[in-house]
Amino acid sequence: MLNDIKEIMYTEEQIQKRIEELGEELTRDYAGKNPVIIGVLKGVVVFYADMVRQIRVPCEMNFMTISSYSGTRTTGNIQVRQDVTVDLKDRHVLILEDIFDTGNSLSFVYDHLMQHQPASLKICTLLDKPSRRKPGVTLKADYVGFTIPDAFVVGYGLDYNEYYRNLPFVGVLKPEVYQK
Repeated sequence: MLNDIKEIMYTEEQIQKRIEELGEELTRDYAGKNPVIIGVLKGVVVFYADMVRQIRVPCEMNFMTISSYSGTRTTGNIQVRQDVTVDLKDRHVLILEDIFDTGNSLSFVYDHLMQHQPASLKICTLLDKPSRRKPGVTLKADYVGFTIPDAFVVGYGLDYNEYYRNLPFVGVLKPEVYQK
């Protein structure tokens, strides 16, 4: 697997330091609010586990699964495969996401969750890739770990065809790996 990595963009240590900083900010912002923290599976699993342990307020954990990718390409057809299992009406909700890329998936999730009438709905993403945002996507993340350039990244939960999620860093995949 390591031979498929062109370069390490963020080390495990850099990621953990940034998560601690985000945790302090989220702890401040959600004090007394008992938020529901929703992870969008599966890419968020690693970030979610580390992030929620840094949020030092009572919170409820929940997940949803959507699907829109096949290999390196988005199909454009987003489906909810598993919805949230908690009532979000009048609750403070925080979406945790691994990467904010084109904005299609995250906009879909945001709009879907807004139908549940939360008191507030905010977004925390580990990686933000604004250069890939689709025209017309106006959604913005409220909390961002790192803003990255347009590169195909894997590791720390991010995958290529379900592989590389278990790498402890965020790395750039060599083009020859995904252009086969």
